[in-house]
Parts: sequence; C-alpha cells; structure tokens
Amino acid sequence: MIHSMTGYGKSVLQLPNKKITIEIKSLNSKNLDLNARMPSIYREKELSLRKLIANTLERGKIDFSIYVEITGEETTTQVNKTVIKQYIKQLKDIVDGDETELLKMAVRFPDALNTERDDIDEDEWQAILNEIKVALKNIDTYRLDEGKALETDFRIRLKNIETLLEQVIAMDPERIEGVRERLRKGVEELKEKVDENRFEQELVFYIEKFDITEEKVRLKNHLDYFNDALSSDDSNGKKLGFIGQEIGREINTIGSKSNYAPMQKLVVQMKDELEKIKEQLLNVL
Repeated sequence: MIHSMTGYGKSVLQLPNKKITIEIKSLNSKNLDLNARMPSIYREKELSLRKLIANTLERGKIDFSIYVEITGEETTTQVNKTVIKQYIKQLKDIVDGDETELLKMAVRFPDALNTERDDIDEDEWQAILNEIKVALKNIDTYRLDEGKALETDFRIRLKNIETLLEQVIAMDPERIEGVRERLRKGVEELKEKVDENRFEQELVFYIEKFDITEEKVRLKNHLDYFNDALSSDDSNGKKLGFIGQEIGREINTIGSKSNYAPMQKLVVQMKDELEKIKEQLLNVL
C-alpha cells in the first residue's frame, strides 16, 4: 500500500516542570531532506534522532522540532549581579542617567547573564524519545491515509486509460481499412496501371509499418503492472514513476503510428490522464 510523503505528526509530553511538544512535518522530495530544531541541551542526541527519523520516514522534506516550555520555577539562566553593577558604575562615569535606564543598558552587555548547561536527565530523555516515536507513528498514519486517497485516484486514472485503450483496439480495424483505401485512392489518381500483386505487397509493408499490436499489448501489461504495484506491501514511488514512463512511451508510439485522427484524439485523452498520474506520483514515498 502506498504512502504519501505529505504528513504531520505531533505529540505533547507534560513533565513536572516543563511541557515538551514534538512536531514533525513532511513534504515531497526526491531524497531525504531533514531539518531538525531543538534546544541545545538535546543536541548530543541529534545524530541518533536523525537515524531514527530516516529509518521511519525514508524520504521527503522533513521538519522536526522539539519545543520546551518551562512551567515550573526551573531556569538555567542567572543574573550576574557583580558584572551588571560594574557596568552601571562605568556608565555613570560616562553619563548621569536614571539607574533604571542604565540597568536596561547593562543587561544587554556581554556576560550580564549566565546560562548554565545542564546534563541530560536520561529518564527524562527516555520519556521524550517515547513521545517522538508517538509523533512518528502519527505522521506515518497521516501519510498512509493520504496514500489511500492517492491510490484511489491512480486506479481511476488507470481505468480511464484502459477504457480509452479498449476504444483504440476496437477502432484499429477501421483505421487499417482507412489506410488501405487512402493508398488505393492515391494510386488510382495517378491513372497508371499497377501490378496488383506488387501493390498488395507494398500495402502489407506499409500497414505493418504502422501496426500498433505490440504497443497495445505492452500498454495493457504496463497498466496491469502499475495496478499490481499499488497493491504491494511496500510503497515505492520511484518504481511507480518508472512504470509511468513506460506507459507514456507506449502511448506516444501509438499516437505517432496511428495516422488516424479519431485514434489520435483518444491518444491525447490518454496522455492527459497519464499527466495527472505523474503529478501525483511526485507525492508518493
């Protein structure tokens, strides 16, 4: 069953002193393009997280984010009182100003605030990792649901092409007879006596040149193969893309060989359906 590359997953973890929100968004991309945003305290876990996300989502333009909201009294930033007092004293030597205004200036200077880097609490990280897995499961479900919608659309388009192919097959004898009549009429207009045996030989050669029997068979096989691939256990958008190219090749050849306006109209309709399939294939994992 196919998966879309478009998806969204979210999970929220409430700890005693903080709220942690995990968000994962994905769009279509030829390869894996992962952008990870997280507080610096969790950066040491980034490589293992990237491996986990890559193994789960495989492909797509992915934005992964961890947001932390402090809900308790915990803070890792402290005011450096000694440094700020020295800044204010130096500022007073330069300008005679209100202390509140001088304080506003002082806290912007280097080293006015100290940020302590805490080590990761492994129990806390394990809880976060479990929520990340929940978010990954949610985005996978989202992608699967989107894939079902894509599959329904693909099967409709494939059925439309197959119906048009059946019309081409039904029309083919009429096309061949039309070619035969045009050639005979052209010879008659020359007002020259022709060898009927030679004429028939040339006619057979000409008709064989424009024969589309093999293309009709191959096109039907490719349509069946695409349908089968949609039902397979894996989701392989690249494989479906290759099959789509083969479908397009057979349709184009039928169009170039047809030499018959009513059939060429059917070919244009098949191309239109195939283009809609190709557009949607860009979203398939």
